[in-house]
Amino acid sequence: MQIGIPTETVVGENRVAATPETVKKLISAGHTVVIERRAGVKAAYIDSAYEQVGAKITDDAYTGSQIILKVRAPQGDEIQKLAPNTAVVAMFDPYRNTELDQFASQQVSAFALELLPRTLSRAQNMDVLSSQANLAGYKSVLLAAAEYQRMFPMLMTAAGTVKPARVVIMGVGVAGLQAIATAKRLGAVVEATDLRPTARDQVESLGGKWLDVPMSDEEKQKAADAAKNGYGWMPGEQYIKDQAAIVDKAVSNADIVITTALLPGRDAPRLIKAETVAKMKPGSIILDMAVETGGNVEGSKNGENVVTDNGVTILGIPNIPSTVSTEASALYARNVFNFVETLFDKEKNFAINQEDEIQKALLVTHGGQVLLKRG
Repeated sequence: MQIGIPTETVVGENRVAATPETVKKLISAGHTVVIERRAGVKAAYIDSAYEQVGAKITDDAYTGSQIILKVRAPQGDEIQKLAPNTAVVAMFDPYRNTELDQFASQQVSAFALELLPRTLSRAQNMDVLSSQANLAGYKSVLLAAAEYQRMFPMLMTAAGTVKPARVVIMGVGVAGLQAIATAKRLGAVVEATDLRPTARDQVESLGGKWLDVPMSDEEKQKAADAAKNGYGWMPGEQYIKDQAAIVDKAVSNADIVITTALLPGRDAPRLIKAETVAKMKPGSIILDMAVETGGNVEGSKNGENVVTDNGVTILGIPNIPSTVSTEASALYARNVFNFVETLFDKEKNFAINQEDEIQKALLVTHGGQVLLKRG
């Protein structure tokens, strides 16, 4: 079977869906792999590296390919290049994707990797959200540090003592935990908050301070139930009020704030209001990792750095994993390869199996229909 890896066309997307490492594995499994010319160059994977492991370099990775592997879903004219019964494996942003009907009308089987059931143990090595969030958490601290005009660690010198940076991390999922670890390694004093009380132990194990918000027994149960599914929950009014007061105080005193809160299929929750930003010190930095889905911070703008009247810089850097494209591609490609393996039966025949809970969860278009359940 021919597997195609096209060049990513979304502006600012530097990743590629397959690396020489995973291409070699695909070829060893008996597949033909075609790579669009220069598809991996922005991630430092040059054409000759693919050729050395047996891939074919082409100007058109769509023609003749029964499976297409991408980072971002095909868009516009790319969809028209897909032959009927082609399978596409990519991040589709399915709940916001307005072109799913076109995939269905083209008789394309579309697998949205974001929909992976994250609580399944056998799915963990396919989890693109976690692999990419890990890198985003790391790089977010470096990006904030690059804008911060002071030091992260405490220094004691003959000229005097330099105080350590105070960093607040909001949202302690995969990205938040890596941000805590990175900020601590750089010498900062780190505080963190999350809707899940179970995250406290994780924060403290990394050397961070937990910003505790009182919870009712009902809220604790809701949080515990949501944690089992790997996602956040919607708190009540009193919790939101209490959290806002605690966050307001912590953020007002922070030098750097990194927000990571996302809700699947919905706009990002608003965590920091403009009046809180107005209380921060001049020179403080906020990095809004949710800026592409509406933002956690009032005043953040996708793709822009905003400087407020009181001298706070709000970084709206989209697609942070793409700024570490070599490593991000390597991890993403391994996730993709592990999923693609499930598309073949024991006789190595291509077989979409809707009885398989992973395939069923990811399949958003198939047989001319949109299968995604919205709302």
